[in-house]
Amino acid sequence: MKKKMALIMAGLMTLGSLTACGGSKTSSETPAASQAASSEAGSAGTAAADNGAASGDSVNLIFSWWGNQTRNERTQAVLDMYTEQNPNVTFDGQFAEWADYWNKLATASAGHALPDIVQMDYKYLEQYVSNNLLVDLTPYIESGVIDVSNVDEGILNSGKVGDGIYAICNGINAPALLYNKTLLDENGITVKDNMTTDEFMDLCREVYEKTGYKTNVAYNNGDNLIEYTMRANGEILFEKDKLGVASPESLEAFFNYYEVGMKEGWHVDPSIFAERTIGSVEQEPLVYGTNPETMSWCAFYYSNQLTAMMNAAPEGMEIGMTTWPSADPVKSDYLKPSQFFAVTVDSKNPEEAAKVLNFITNSEECNNVLLGERGVPISSVVADAIAPQMSEGDQEVIRYINEVVTPNSSTINPPAPDGASEVYDLIDKLEERLCYGEITAKEAAQELFEQGNKIMAQ
Repeated sequence: MKKKMALIMAGLMTLGSLTACGGSKTSSETPAASQAASSEAGSAGTAAADNGAASGDSVNLIFSWWGNQTRNERTQAVLDMYTEQNPNVTFDGQFAEWADYWNKLATASAGHALPDIVQMDYKYLEQYVSNNLLVDLTPYIESGVIDVSNVDEGILNSGKVGDGIYAICNGINAPALLYNKTLLDENGITVKDNMTTDEFMDLCREVYEKTGYKTNVAYNNGDNLIEYTMRANGEILFEKDKLGVASPESLEAFFNYYEVGMKEGWHVDPSIFAERTIGSVEQEPLVYGTNPETMSWCAFYYSNQLTAMMNAAPEGMEIGMTTWPSADPVKSDYLKPSQFFAVTVDSKNPEEAAKVLNFITNSEECNNVLLGERGVPISSVVADAIAPQMSEGDQEVIRYINEVVTPNSSTINPPAPDGASEVYDLIDKLEERLCYGEITAKEAAQELFEQGNKIMAQ
């Protein structure tokens, strides 16, 4: 296990040199009503940090996260565990699906009513920091309230913005194509790691011809996939105040999945999502449905979501895992902090909240419940300790990260800048119009190039 963790840590060392620059596909709202109002909230949070909660005082912390049923149950269990060990601390656990979570957080930030502890995504970090919404955890790290002695410096610094550390990574993962291994095995269809784009599309055709099952290419949830696709050409989606491409042609390969898939019949019809929550594991076409016409043989997720997908799968369905397709798989693939936990400036008890982050990072008992659902634990000691208790699926995630991704990957992109959420919304709308036959891939790329640059220049 130590050798495996060493491989993971080595793959993430480059993260230490990155400074986050925020934003992601959330909603069109910004995290705070205004920079000035956020600054006031930051001052209030600093005052609260100075005061802290007196020892033994009754403390209630609002703890918020996005996730699936597996994550919800495990997270609530460790919060209950913390209360058992610290009877003066209770929690109001609040969870939501991905899109709802960020909409609620944006609304809460505008009203300076953020939860004490929030689950944070790599792409969003700088956006929340730049609006003075998160507490710098450096003083708690330096004082030992948050023990990082067994955490690789590169992983720790993935939560760094400027000179401060504003979030603690709670796991390591990588892009993962999850698929119906039972279906493919029964029909003599093989899946290889590090597929090229052409190989993947040929596979989609083969699956459709032999089984009738279609493909969901991250429909309306492809903000990470478009960047993954562009990385094959050494390009990024965002630069400061503009898109990171010189011409629309660089964007066309992503939209081509949908144009070709719809024309040839192997991509799922967008109408099936009319009454589903996109991004919900339980409602993902890979595991939800009874008709091949409305189901997908695969789903574009991340490696830490394998366990949840396995739990959501119908009885008898084995879930396999491989890499996302790319014209250059090594350039495209990367290791990623799965999520972070951060303390907000609206917390009246930031030191107690910091202690909770320490518990999640360093408690073996806690992580024997979480069992790497959010990704491989960042403490090498904890990772070693829980290995014997991890399920077959969890062990598969570790194998996948170490043997498949780490030797065949490149440095992760910096987080996207402010304004990116509007661009992601635009991508979703163009993707929808394309799937309904209203525009071509070439036209979608042209519109994204023109409108995306206007959005980022504002």
